[in-house]
Amino acid sequence: MAPYARLTGWGMWVPERVMTNQELEAMVDTSDAWIRRRTGIGERRIAGSQDTAVTMGVAAGRRALEVAALSPQDLDLIIVATVTSERIFPACASQLQHALGASRAAAFDVNAACSGFIYALVTAYQFVLSGTCRRVLVVGTEVYSRILNWQDRSTCVLFGDGAGAVVVEAGPPPTDALSFVLGSDGAGADLLYVPGLCGAAGPFNQDGHHYLTMVGAEVFKFAIAATVAATQQALAAAQLDISQVDILIPHQANYRIITAAARALEIPSERVFMNLERYGNTSAASIPMALCEAIDQGRLKKGDHLVLVGFGGGLSWGAVALHWAGGRN
Repeated sequence: MAPYARLTGWGMWVPERVMTNQELEAMVDTSDAWIRRRTGIGERRIAGSQDTAVTMGVAAGRRALEVAALSPQDLDLIIVATVTSERIFPACASQLQHALGASRAAAFDVNAACSGFIYALVTAYQFVLSGTCRRVLVVGTEVYSRILNWQDRSTCVLFGDGAGAVVVEAGPPPTDALSFVLGSDGAGADLLYVPGLCGAAGPFNQDGHHYLTMVGAEVFKFAIAATVAATQQALAAAQLDISQVDILIPHQANYRIITAAARALEIPSERVFMNLERYGNTSAASIPMALCEAIDQGRLKKGDHLVLVGFGGGLSWGAVALHWAGGRN
Protein backbone atom coordinates (compact mmCIF):
# COMPACT_ATOMS: atom_id res chain seq x y z
CA MET A 1 0.00 0.00 0.00
CA ALA A 2 1.34 3.42 -0.94
CA PRO A 3 2.19 5.68 2.02
CA TYR A 4 0.14 8.75 2.86
CA ALA A 5 1.63 12.11 3.83
CA ARG A 6 0.49 15.15 5.76
CA LEU A 7 1.75 18.21 7.59
CA THR A 8 1.99 17.34 11.30
CA GLY A 9 4.09 20.18 12.69
CA TRP A 10 4.80 23.85 12.12
CA GLY A 11 6.82 26.58 13.79
CA MET A 12 8.41 29.97 13.17
CA TRP A 13 11.05 32.22 14.68
CA VAL A 14 11.95 35.86 14.10
CA PRO A 15 14.74 38.04 15.50
CA GLU A 16 14.00 40.37 18.41
CA ARG A 17 15.03 43.58 16.67
CA VAL A 18 12.19 45.46 14.98
CA MET A 19 13.09 48.01 12.30
CA THR A 20 10.23 50.42 11.65
CA ASN A 21 9.62 52.55 8.59
CA GLN A 22 10.44 55.58 10.72
CA GLU A 23 13.94 54.19 11.28
CA LEU A 24 14.37 53.81 7.53
CA GLU A 25 13.35 57.45 7.06
CA ALA A 26 16.63 58.42 8.75
CA MET A 27 18.66 56.14 6.47
CA VAL A 28 17.31 56.68 2.95
CA ASP A 29 15.08 59.10 1.06
CA THR A 30 11.76 57.52 1.95
CA SER A 31 8.84 57.86 4.33
CA ASP A 32 6.52 55.68 6.33
CA ALA A 33 3.59 56.83 4.17
CA TRP A 34 5.43 56.00 0.93
CA ILE A 35 6.48 52.53 2.11
CA ARG A 36 3.00 51.67 3.37
CA ARG A 37 1.31 52.97 0.22
CA ARG A 38 3.66 51.15 -2.15
CA THR A 39 4.21 47.91 -0.22
CA GLY A 40 1.91 47.59 2.80
CA ILE A 41 4.93 47.08 5.07
CA GLY A 42 5.13 48.85 8.42
CA GLU A 43 8.09 47.10 10.05
CA ARG A 44 10.41 44.15 9.66
CA ARG A 45 12.68 41.99 11.87
CA ILE A 46 16.45 42.34 11.57
CA ALA A 47 18.90 39.62 12.57
CA GLY A 48 21.21 40.29 15.48
CA SER A 49 24.95 39.63 15.39
CA GLN A 50 24.45 36.06 16.62
CA ASP A 51 21.53 35.24 14.32
CA THR A 52 22.15 33.23 11.16
CA ALA A 53 20.08 31.23 8.72
CA VAL A 54 21.14 28.16 10.70
CA THR A 55 20.28 29.44 14.19
CA MET A 56 16.93 30.83 13.07
CA GLY A 57 16.12 27.66 11.15
CA VAL A 58 16.97 25.52 14.17
CA ALA A 59 14.64 27.58 16.38
CA ALA A 60 11.77 27.28 13.89
CA GLY A 61 12.50 23.59 13.35
CA ARG A 62 12.42 22.80 17.06
CA ARG A 63 9.01 24.43 17.35
CA ALA A 64 7.71 22.41 14.39
CA LEU A 65 9.00 19.20 15.94
CA GLU A 66 7.31 20.05 19.24
CA VAL A 67 3.96 20.46 17.50
CA ALA A 68 4.49 17.14 15.70
CA ALA A 69 5.54 15.46 18.99
CA LEU A 70 8.79 14.30 17.40
CA SER A 71 12.44 14.45 18.37
CA PRO A 72 15.28 15.40 16.01
CA GLN A 73 16.33 11.75 16.00
CA ASP A 74 13.00 10.82 14.39
CA LEU A 75 13.84 12.74 11.21
CA ASP A 76 14.93 10.98 8.04
CA LEU A 77 15.58 14.11 5.97
CA ILE A 78 15.98 17.87 6.35
CA ILE A 79 15.43 20.22 3.41
CA VAL A 80 16.31 23.88 3.85
CA ALA A 81 15.19 26.61 1.47
CA THR A 82 17.54 29.59 1.69
CA VAL A 83 19.76 31.89 -0.35
CA THR A 84 21.44 33.52 2.65
CA SER A 85 23.53 30.77 4.19
CA GLU A 86 26.79 32.03 5.72
CA ARG A 87 28.74 29.56 3.60
CA ILE A 88 28.60 28.61 -0.07
CA PHE A 89 29.13 25.07 1.16
CA PRO A 90 28.55 22.93 3.11
CA ALA A 91 24.79 23.28 2.86
CA CYS A 92 22.89 25.28 5.44
CA ALA A 93 20.85 22.10 5.93
CA SER A 94 23.94 20.14 6.99
CA GLN A 95 24.84 22.73 9.60
CA LEU A 96 21.23 22.90 10.78
CA GLN A 97 21.08 19.09 11.01
CA HIS A 98 24.10 19.06 13.32
CA ALA A 99 22.87 21.96 15.46
CA LEU A 100 19.46 20.33 15.78
CA GLY A 101 20.96 16.97 16.76
CA ALA A 102 19.23 15.09 13.94
CA SER A 103 22.10 12.67 13.37
CA ARG A 104 19.97 10.16 11.42
CA ALA A 105 18.78 12.67 8.83
CA ALA A 106 20.15 13.36 5.38
CA ALA A 107 20.20 17.07 4.58
CA PHE A 108 20.36 19.37 1.57
CA ASP A 109 19.48 22.92 0.49
CA VAL A 110 17.07 24.21 -2.13
CA ASN A 111 17.87 27.51 -3.86
CA ALA A 112 14.77 28.92 -5.54
CA ALA A 113 14.80 32.31 -3.79
CA CYS A 114 11.34 33.32 -2.55
CA SER A 115 9.80 30.20 -4.17
CA GLY A 116 12.21 28.01 -2.26
CA PHE A 117 9.83 26.83 0.44
CA ILE A 118 7.28 25.63 -2.13
CA TYR A 119 10.00 23.73 -4.01
CA ALA A 120 11.28 22.20 -0.76
CA LEU A 121 7.79 21.29 0.45
CA VAL A 122 6.90 19.56 -2.80
CA THR A 123 10.19 17.65 -2.65
CA ALA A 124 9.46 16.54 0.91
CA TYR A 125 6.08 15.15 -0.11
CA GLN A 126 7.70 13.15 -2.90
CA PHE A 127 10.14 11.53 -0.48
CA VAL A 128 7.35 10.55 1.91
CA LEU A 129 4.84 9.43 -0.72
CA SER A 130 7.49 7.28 -2.40
CA GLY A 131 8.12 5.48 0.88
CA THR A 132 11.76 6.61 0.97
CA CYS A 133 11.32 8.72 4.12
CA ARG A 134 8.77 8.78 6.91
CA ARG A 135 9.51 12.15 8.47
CA VAL A 136 10.93 15.22 6.73
CA LEU A 137 11.62 18.65 8.20
CA VAL A 138 11.22 21.51 5.71
CA VAL A 139 12.71 24.86 6.70
CA GLY A 140 12.62 28.27 5.05
CA THR A 141 15.15 30.61 6.66
CA GLU A 142 16.58 33.91 5.42
CA VAL A 143 18.84 36.74 6.58
CA TYR A 144 18.20 39.20 3.75
CA SER A 145 19.37 42.16 5.86
CA ARG A 146 22.93 41.04 5.07
CA ILE A 147 22.54 41.16 1.28
CA LEU A 148 20.76 44.51 1.07
CA ASN A 149 22.21 47.85 0.04
CA TRP A 150 20.84 50.03 2.82
CA GLN A 151 21.24 53.09 0.60
CA ASP A 152 18.90 51.69 -2.06
CA ARG A 153 15.35 52.59 -1.08
CA SER A 154 13.89 50.44 -3.85
CA THR A 155 15.06 47.24 -2.12
CA CYS A 156 16.04 47.89 1.51
CA VAL A 157 12.50 48.80 2.56
CA LEU A 158 11.08 45.50 1.32
CA PHE A 159 12.86 42.71 3.15
CA GLY A 160 13.20 41.26 6.63
CA ASP A 161 14.68 38.25 8.40
CA GLY A 162 13.00 35.16 9.84
CA ALA A 163 12.42 31.43 9.62
CA GLY A 164 9.52 29.02 9.32
CA ALA A 165 9.37 25.23 9.31
CA VAL A 166 6.98 22.35 8.82
CA VAL A 167 7.11 18.58 9.30
CA VAL A 168 5.84 16.31 6.51
CA GLU A 169 5.15 12.87 7.93
CA ALA A 170 3.85 9.53 6.73
CA GLY A 171 0.57 8.79 8.43
CA PRO A 172 -3.05 7.77 8.13
CA PRO A 173 -5.01 8.58 4.98
CA PRO A 174 -5.73 10.79 3.26
CA THR A 175 -2.68 12.67 1.97
CA ASP A 176 -3.37 16.35 2.59
CA ALA A 177 -1.48 17.65 -0.49
CA LEU A 178 -3.91 17.52 -3.40
CA SER A 179 -1.74 18.96 -6.17
CA PHE A 180 1.28 21.11 -6.90
CA VAL A 181 2.72 23.32 -9.63
CA LEU A 182 6.38 24.29 -10.09
CA GLY A 183 7.81 26.54 -12.78
CA SER A 184 10.92 28.42 -13.86
CA ASP A 185 11.89 30.92 -16.55
CA GLY A 186 15.63 31.49 -16.60
CA ALA A 187 15.21 34.21 -19.21
CA GLY A 188 14.30 36.47 -16.29
CA ALA A 189 17.40 35.69 -14.24
CA ASP A 190 18.69 39.26 -14.55
CA LEU A 191 15.52 40.77 -13.10
CA LEU A 192 16.15 39.61 -9.53
CA TYR A 193 19.53 38.35 -8.35
CA VAL A 194 22.58 38.72 -6.14
CA PRO A 195 25.82 38.98 -8.15
CA GLY A 196 29.08 37.16 -7.70
CA LEU A 197 30.10 35.21 -4.60
CA CYS A 198 31.67 32.22 -6.35
CA GLY A 199 32.73 31.12 -9.80
CA ALA A 200 31.90 34.42 -11.51
CA ALA A 201 34.25 36.73 -13.37
CA GLY A 202 32.19 39.76 -12.36
CA PRO A 203 31.14 42.49 -12.45
CA PHE A 204 30.07 42.85 -8.85
CA ASN A 205 28.43 45.84 -7.20
CA GLN A 206 30.62 48.92 -7.36
CA ASP A 207 31.88 48.76 -3.80
CA GLY A 208 32.70 45.07 -4.07
CA HIS A 209 29.75 43.88 -2.01
CA HIS A 210 27.16 41.41 -3.17
CA TYR A 211 23.83 43.17 -2.87
CA LEU A 212 20.42 42.10 -4.04
CA THR A 213 19.56 43.66 -7.40
CA MET A 214 15.99 43.93 -8.66
CA VAL A 215 14.20 45.41 -11.66
CA GLY A 216 11.14 46.25 -9.63
CA ALA A 217 8.60 47.07 -12.33
CA GLU A 218 9.25 43.87 -14.26
CA VAL A 219 9.25 41.69 -11.14
CA PHE A 220 5.97 43.30 -10.07
CA LYS A 221 4.24 42.32 -13.32
CA PHE A 222 5.72 38.82 -13.26
CA ALA A 223 4.70 38.31 -9.63
CA ILE A 224 1.03 39.01 -10.22
CA ALA A 225 0.85 36.84 -13.34
CA ALA A 226 2.78 33.97 -11.70
CA THR A 227 0.66 34.01 -8.54
CA VAL A 228 -2.58 33.90 -10.52
CA ALA A 229 -1.47 31.25 -13.01
CA ALA A 230 0.14 28.93 -10.43
CA THR A 231 -2.92 29.12 -8.18
CA GLN A 232 -5.29 28.38 -11.06
CA GLN A 233 -3.17 25.47 -12.28
CA ALA A 234 -2.88 23.92 -8.81
CA LEU A 235 -6.65 24.22 -8.32
CA ALA A 236 -7.36 22.68 -11.72
CA ALA A 237 -5.07 19.75 -10.93
CA ALA A 238 -6.84 19.29 -7.59
CA GLN A 239 -10.25 19.57 -9.29
CA LEU A 240 -11.16 22.54 -7.12
CA ASP A 241 -12.74 25.88 -7.88
CA ILE A 242 -11.55 29.15 -6.34
CA SER A 243 -14.86 29.33 -4.46
CA GLN A 244 -13.80 26.18 -2.56
CA VAL A 245 -10.58 27.75 -1.27
CA ASP A 246 -11.01 28.70 2.37
CA ILE A 247 -7.70 30.51 2.60
CA LEU A 248 -5.00 31.58 0.14
CA ILE A 249 -1.54 32.01 1.68
CA PRO A 250 0.68 33.80 -0.84
CA HIS A 251 4.32 34.79 -0.65
CA GLN A 252 4.37 37.96 1.46
CA ALA A 253 6.20 40.29 -0.91
CA ASN A 254 3.99 43.31 -1.48
CA TYR A 255 0.42 44.29 -0.60
CA ARG A 256 -0.27 45.53 -4.11
CA ILE A 257 0.90 42.27 -5.68
CA ILE A 258 -1.26 40.20 -3.34
CA THR A 259 -4.38 42.33 -3.77
CA ALA A 260 -4.01 42.50 -7.56
CA ALA A 261 -3.64 38.71 -7.74
CA ALA A 262 -6.64 38.24 -5.44
CA ARG A 263 -8.78 40.46 -7.67
CA ALA A 264 -7.73 38.51 -10.75
CA LEU A 265 -8.54 35.23 -9.00
CA GLU A 266 -11.85 36.65 -7.75
CA ILE A 267 -11.21 35.53 -4.19
CA PRO A 268 -12.50 37.79 -1.39
CA SER A 269 -9.87 39.63 0.64
CA GLU A 270 -11.06 37.99 3.86
CA ARG A 271 -9.89 34.65 2.46
CA VAL A 272 -6.38 35.92 1.67
CA PHE A 273 -3.87 35.80 4.52
CA MET A 274 -1.36 38.63 4.92
CA ASN A 275 1.17 39.37 7.67
CA LEU A 276 3.73 41.36 5.66
CA GLU A 277 2.85 44.58 7.52
CA ARG A 278 4.85 43.24 10.50
CA TYR A 279 7.59 41.24 8.77
CA GLY A 280 8.12 42.51 5.22
CA ASN A 281 9.33 40.07 2.60
CA THR A 282 11.21 37.24 4.32
CA SER A 283 11.73 35.34 1.05
CA ALA A 284 11.75 31.54 1.54
CA ALA A 285 10.59 32.01 5.15
CA SER A 286 7.52 34.05 4.24
CA ILE A 287 5.03 31.29 3.37
CA PRO A 288 5.77 28.99 6.35
CA MET A 289 5.71 32.00 8.70
CA ALA A 290 2.34 33.06 7.29
CA LEU A 291 1.04 29.49 7.58
CA CYS A 292 2.07 29.35 11.24
CA GLU A 293 0.33 32.61 12.03
CA ALA A 294 -2.81 31.60 10.12
CA ILE A 295 -2.99 28.44 12.25
CA ASP A 296 -2.28 30.33 15.48
CA GLN A 297 -5.03 32.84 14.66
CA GLY A 298 -7.59 30.10 14.08
CA ARG A 299 -7.89 30.88 10.38
CA LEU A 300 -7.63 27.18 9.47
CA LYS A 301 -9.96 24.40 10.58
CA LYS A 302 -9.89 20.71 9.79
CA GLY A 303 -11.27 20.03 6.33
CA ASP A 304 -10.44 23.46 4.89
CA HIS A 305 -8.93 23.84 1.46
CA LEU A 306 -5.92 26.14 1.18
CA VAL A 307 -3.40 27.14 -1.43
CA LEU A 308 0.22 28.10 -0.73
CA VAL A 309 1.68 30.06 -3.65
CA GLY A 310 4.99 31.82 -4.21
CA PHE A 311 7.25 33.42 -6.79
CA GLY A 312 10.84 34.56 -6.79
CA GLY A 313 14.21 34.78 -8.45
CA GLY A 314 14.95 32.36 -11.20
CA LEU A 315 12.48 33.51 -12.19
CA SER A 316 10.59 30.79 -10.34
CA TRP A 317 7.11 30.05 -9.04
CA GLY A 318 5.13 27.31 -7.35
CA ALA A 319 1.85 26.46 -5.66
CA VAL A 320 0.48 23.65 -3.51
CA ALA A 321 -3.22 22.91 -2.93
CA LEU A 322 -3.92 21.27 0.42
CA HIS A 323 -6.86 19.72 2.24
CA TRP A 324 -6.10 20.71 5.82
CA ALA A 325 -5.94 17.64 8.05
CA GLY A 326 -5.23 19.63 11.19
CA GLY A 327 -1.95 17.97 12.06
CA ARG A 328 -1.24 14.44 13.23
CA ASN A 329 -4.67 13.75 14.79
